[in-house]
Amino acid sequence: MNSKTTSIFLFLVLGFGSLSLFAQTTPPNIVGQNSEKRVITTAVPFLSITPDARAGAMGDVGVATSADANSVHWNPAKLVFIEHNIGFALSYSPWLSKIINDMSLSYLSGYYKISREQVVAVSMRYFDLGEIFFTNQNNIQQGRFNPRELAIDATYARKLTENLSVGVTARYVNSNLTGNFTSSTIEARPGNTAAVDISVYYTKAYQNSNLSFGGNISNIGAKLTYSDEANKDFIPINLRLGTAYTVYLDPYNSLTFALDFNKLMVPTPPVYARDDNGAIIYDQEGNPVIERGKDPNRPLLSGMFGSFADAPDGFSEEMQEVMIAFGTEYWYNNTFAGRIGYFYESANKGNRKYLTIGVGFRYNVFGVDFAYLVPQQQENPLAETLRFTLLFNFQPVTTTDVSVTD
Repeated sequence: MNSKTTSIFLFLVLGFGSLSLFAQTTPPNIVGQNSEKRVITTAVPFLSITPDARAGAMGDVGVATSADANSVHWNPAKLVFIEHNIGFALSYSPWLSKIINDMSLSYLSGYYKISREQVVAVSMRYFDLGEIFFTNQNNIQQGRFNPRELAIDATYARKLTENLSVGVTARYVNSNLTGNFTSSTIEARPGNTAAVDISVYYTKAYQNSNLSFGGNISNIGAKLTYSDEANKDFIPINLRLGTAYTVYLDPYNSLTFALDFNKLMVPTPPVYARDDNGAIIYDQEGNPVIERGKDPNRPLLSGMFGSFADAPDGFSEEMQEVMIAFGTEYWYNNTFAGRIGYFYESANKGNRKYLTIGVGFRYNVFGVDFAYLVPQQQENPLAETLRFTLLFNFQPVTTTDVSVTD
């Protein structure tokens, strides 16, 4: 991108990070969402983007599907049920490729099975927002920069019983959208924070089928700022609950149905009181007067647990904040896979609705997955999103593997 100006940069910032230092009067929005509605927004939304092609082809489901190297993102507790002792995966997705040609999301993850009951894993997520130019009001270039965001994870998972496991992930997040850019009105700096994921997974095998349930609260962490302590934003703390049911049609064919429910555990934007001219009314202390809803500037725990009862329109709006993902996966001889899925978000909370499709292939230690996104709306920035994943798995688990409970 050799001719981008500050206006393009602001578009990127509004799409991928909550940057209070620009004195915005309304929250930024996630690219692909409708900003005219009461959309919940956070800093570093790249943490919520589906990183791998398998889940991406199944409508962004993954909390209860079978384990693979990308389970660190979806549900770390699944890793103890993985069928190999060592493995890793590399995923790549060009981002918003219909409108920008140099943005991408890369994801690297790997795991090591200490014993039948314990697994450790690491992962790294890198979001490249492409090169931009800063310009002043007179359109004079003030320099160039490559905005980028990074998250590094360390995971531990353990079986509690033969069917139940738990997992925890520690995460470091760095969001560098402006470098140390300064001007007469703006003083920016990179944002840093830390977070944890807490997850649980239950799976039960039957004669010709398998039923699993999963839960994961991800990105439980401190607020992030790009300027000073007075301007902090929640990161995308997310509750994901889901189930997956696999039926083995015969020794060569299997079919999985998976369903996930997601809800951001961050404050819902309130409705502010306005005068006859439509301007927001402020109290004597300079704070906007809230007509309905609750103050979004709350501490971490209050914002998390209060997020279930702070919508201005009550329970009906709270239900609109639940995103639904459904996917189906077909396997032939554990070698070829076909996948399809659908993601739904309320029109009042972002209106992201899209169909996903994809395929997969496994041979010995090697695997490859591909996913393609088809939005329900035309001219959507997410249209034609592609995802690619390479997987490598070594040392299949055997019944003689060491157990810490033996």
